[in-house]
Amino acid sequence: MKELVKDQTFATHMVAGTWSVALGTALTYPLDTLKVLLQVSSGANTQPTTVQVLLKAHTLSGYSGFYNGLGWLAVGRTLGVGTRFGIYELLTSFYKDGREDNYVYVAEALMAGIVAGAVESFVTSPFELIKLRSQVNSAYRCRDPALDIKRDAVSPLIGRLLRGYTPNMKALNNSVGLLSVLAKKHPNLGNAMKEYPWMMSGYGKAPSICHVRRPSDVISLEGWGALWRGVRSGITRDSVFGGIFFSIWQVLHETMLDWKAVKMTPIPRFDEDVGPLSPLAVSLAAGFSGSVAAAASHSFDTAKCRDQCNVVPKHVSTEKKFFKLGLPGNTFERWFGIHPADRKILYRGIWFRMARSGVASFVLVGSYFLTIDQLFS
Repeated sequence: MKELVKDQTFATHMVAGTWSVALGTALTYPLDTLKVLLQVSSGANTQPTTVQVLLKAHTLSGYSGFYNGLGWLAVGRTLGVGTRFGIYELLTSFYKDGREDNYVYVAEALMAGIVAGAVESFVTSPFELIKLRSQVNSAYRCRDPALDIKRDAVSPLIGRLLRGYTPNMKALNNSVGLLSVLAKKHPNLGNAMKEYPWMMSGYGKAPSICHVRRPSDVISLEGWGALWRGVRSGITRDSVFGGIFFSIWQVLHETMLDWKAVKMTPIPRFDEDVGPLSPLAVSLAAGFSGSVAAAASHSFDTAKCRDQCNVVPKHVSTEKKFFKLGLPGNTFERWFGIHPADRKILYRGIWFRMARSGVASFVLVGSYFLTIDQLFS
């Protein structure tokens, strides 16, 4: 350990990895923004085209709007990718322990990738939520909820507990009318009911995500649990992505090693004797693996993105838990967090996500090897 710290090997790899992730994220971020806008703006009856979404975002926010939330995703992906590869290497080291050759079977790479992806999803979920709401804000402009609050004369208590929440005054007045048969001990029953937000549960209109996109706003209105909204579909997405990515990459890696070993005389017995592969070939293998993994997991990505766009105040979430309101859909959809209304749009933006994942994986691996080569040389 002392020698590792002395020659700064760990620090060198950490710097190279951080730089590679940041570069890949920055280069492909506009593709991610277009993908998200296509996913969240689509419905069962309305599915805008890529050109329409592109023009709308450019008109409202300009070219800089395509980079809204880049900082949040860069931090999240740095932590997430580090977690993914770290757990994968840790698990595969147990698989290889005691073997004469440091060989990992495809099934082992698949299982290690699934576990690594699940942990990565839990780490990156809060950053993805803030990033996604910043991206949506680049293409949508919402009315300031403060105007509605002032118009409806919401009490200071509701303003503190439910920031940005707009109650439906018609529903409130109807509720007061239903209670008119009771003895009015309070001089103003309507204003008294305004002091209790739970009396208006289910009737108020939650603010748009355009006004609930900062971490403080999300925590204040929706609670800490909102940072991990869509955790079912998110864990499934990243588990599928990680398992397919590492298994395909392992197959391509072994294929390239065998191809190189055939041309050597004598043929090496172990993979370690073959020598390092070309950084370009490894980068291309990573890019291809990332594209295929993105295509396989895209439906769960759409479900997670659309779930994160919902603003659910804390008291509404508490009511759903209290009344044990289950998730809609069939058993598969409930298990993996897919809303039945999204069945027809689960593959919206798939080409943008395949391109983003492929290019990002290629740039990540290629820039990592290039950085390591320059730092150690």
